[in-house]
Formats: sequence, C-alpha cells, structure tokens
Amino acid sequence: MSDKKDTILSAALSLFAEEGYDAVSTYKIASKAGVSEGLIFRHFENKKGLLDAIVVDVEQRIQQVFAPMLSETSPEETIRLTISVPFDIEPEEYDFWRLQFKLKWQTEYNKPEKMKSVLDKLTWAFRYLHYPAPAMEAQFLLQVLDSVSISILRDGLAPSKKLKNFLLSKYSV
Repeated sequence: MSDKKDTILSAALSLFAEEGYDAVSTYKIASKAGVSEGLIFRHFENKKGLLDAIVVDVEQRIQQVFAPMLSETSPEETIRLTISVPFDIEPEEYDFWRLQFKLKWQTEYNKPEKMKSVLDKLTWAFRYLHYPAPAMEAQFLLQVLDSVSISILRDGLAPSKKLKNFLLSKYSV
C-alpha cells in the first residue's frame, strides 16, 4: 500500500471514529491527510469505498484480538482471555475500536455473526464449568464487555481497571 493511501486511511479512520461516517466529508478527509480530494476517489472510488477498506482492516484486527482465546483449550483461560480483551487494547488502537462501536448502529455494517465464534467458545467454557445457563452466561459476559469497552474508549482505562479484577474474581479465573 502506498504512503498516501495509508495516510488517507489513517485520516479517515480518525475522523470516522471521532465524528461518525455520515458527518465526515471526503474534503475533510483530504484536508486532514494533506492530499487532494481526487486522490481519495482514485484510490477508493468514493467515501463508502474508503469506509469499506477500513472495515476490512477492523474485522481482521478483531480476528487477531480473539485468536488466542479461540485456540485456548482451558475453559478458565478462555474466560480470562476474553475478559482481558478490552483492557489490553493499546490506546493507539482506540480509533479502530471506536469506529467498530459506531458502525454497530449502521445496519449495513453491523455484523453480529462476526462474534459467533467467540460466543460459541465462551458457551463451551461455561458449559464445561457446569454453569446452569452457559449460552446466556456467555452472552451476558460479552454484553458486559461491550459496555466496559465503550467506557474505556470514552473515558480511558483507569476508571475501568477495578472492573477487570471484579470480573476475573466473579468467574474465578
């Protein structure tokens, strides 16, 4: 990928994550990237093409983040790794995750099935540990972690650190 293309992607990601896709013009992206608006169209055809390129990267990052949890053979470690995910995201990655949460509100980009493998793995872990409703427990934990993630992305990690310890203790992992 060219440096200018990377610069455009980075500027768009930052603006989309901060202001939302609909609020950002290609002119604004070009200004932030220090390129002509025409270069955006040459590389990505239109603003949607630019967002689609970013979404592919976001989805690959989600796979990478959950890969250790998905390959884990210990149910306790599976739960521990899952709980740790939002707390282990580096601040320079926050824009990727902010955009992910913003896109959940856009029907075309909300793909809950991308988390199915994570939900299935957590369900397995809770079933193995004899939780009474393993599928509901898995769904509950993912919902809690969604909320924790939003809090971290909005307010930073410090206010949520106690929650990690609470969750690890709650699940005895």
